Amino acid sequence: GLMAAVQTTSMLMFIIIAASVLTNAMGFIGLPRALADYVAELGLSPAMLIVALSIAFIVLGCFLDGISVILLTTATIIPLVESVGIDLIWFGIYLVLTVEMSQITPPVGFNLFVLQSLTGRDMISIAKVTFPFFCLMGFAIVLIFWFPEIVTWLPATMTAR
Repeated sequence: GLMAAVQTTSMLMFIIIAASVLTNAMGFIGLPRALADYVAELGLSPAMLIVALSIAFIVLGCFLDGISVILLTTATIIPLVESVGIDLIWFGIYLVLTVEMSQITPPVGFNLFVLQSLTGRDMISIAKVTFPFFCLMGFAIVLIFWFPEIVTWLPATMTAR
């Protein structure tokens, strides 16, 4: 009841505060810019950067909830994304899709625990039945990469006045 809500809210607040402190510390030492410069030196194509980020987000999502993944990574990753010319609106949609995809990956995928509490089934059977959804979200990421207009058409239409 109320105590569970207070505990969950408190936990999320501590995560947000810690992520904020970490983000500010990384900005203070110049990590985002240094990382963007490093990636620029590597000459990664946008496709290779998206593949690397997808793997990183999925691995992080195995152990952290989605909000934490987004809060801990965006300050560092936005300069990288901009350095290879990826549209930020597109990247925002990609980020949400990828983080949601990571939330149904064992061992700590948050949505797996939600499904387990709703169904009462064991984690292995839940992971098996969510695998097709994982694959569909992966396919959606491939689609929006090859056809970015799927994501950018509506915002571009709305701002074209």
